[in-house]
Amino acid sequence: MPKRGKAYQDSSKLIEAHKLYDIEEAVKLVKTTAKAKFDETVELHIRLGVDGRHADQQVRGAIVLPHGTGKSKRVLVIAKGEKAAEAEAAGADFVGADDLIAKIQNENWFEYDVIVCTPDMMGQLGRLGRVLGPKGLMPNPKSGTVTFDIGKAVNEIKAGKVEYRLDKTNIIHVSIGKVSFEDAKLTENFNALIDAVLKAKPAAAKGTYFKNVTMASTMGPGIKINAAKY
Repeated sequence: MPKRGKAYQDSSKLIEAHKLYDIEEAVKLVKTTAKAKFDETVELHIRLGVDGRHADQQVRGAIVLPHGTGKSKRVLVIAKGEKAAEAEAAGADFVGADDLIAKIQNENWFEYDVIVCTPDMMGQLGRLGRVLGPKGLMPNPKSGTVTFDIGKAVNEIKAGKVEYRLDKTNIIHVSIGKVSFEDAKLTENFNALIDAVLKAKPAAAKGTYFKNVTMASTMGPGIKINAAKY
């Protein structure tokens, strides 16, 4: 494990290793322990009591956080005709169809954060699954990024929509704001996300659903949150 810097070590001393904090305490601590010279992102790492290798235990979805994430996302829309015009009107950063699919394929182009695609274009875009999939960029109906309602999709992403999904170790990693956010706003974003993940609980999940929930700033130590109440 790499040696941590002095600021990280000093921050770690403020956290009781085995204590489970209430969300209000955790928010205060995450701000106190964020020592970087930039506005750090506040991240949540949620380990779930499911086995994502089974299709009936997958957890995936998206939610517009009440107060956004504090980060503006660059949106690429793959669509034609009226839907392309709708995307431009909604403020998409890049809009195109076969031309942009070719640009991704031929130029290894990844200057965007989210791709929204109309269903009729998914056949062409789907061929880039090997490239887009590992980067988490492949659009998906469950996250609202494969849709004909392009304007709504773009607006929601710009307003602070986040996607949550299990990784291979059954953990969800998602940002819920910035250290500069007011305590109440971070708390509300946290509660909204936890509620969404709870509603997405698979029927096949048995036992404890929230195994552990950890909050941390980009450069700060992890703070364990009391997940028993959720």
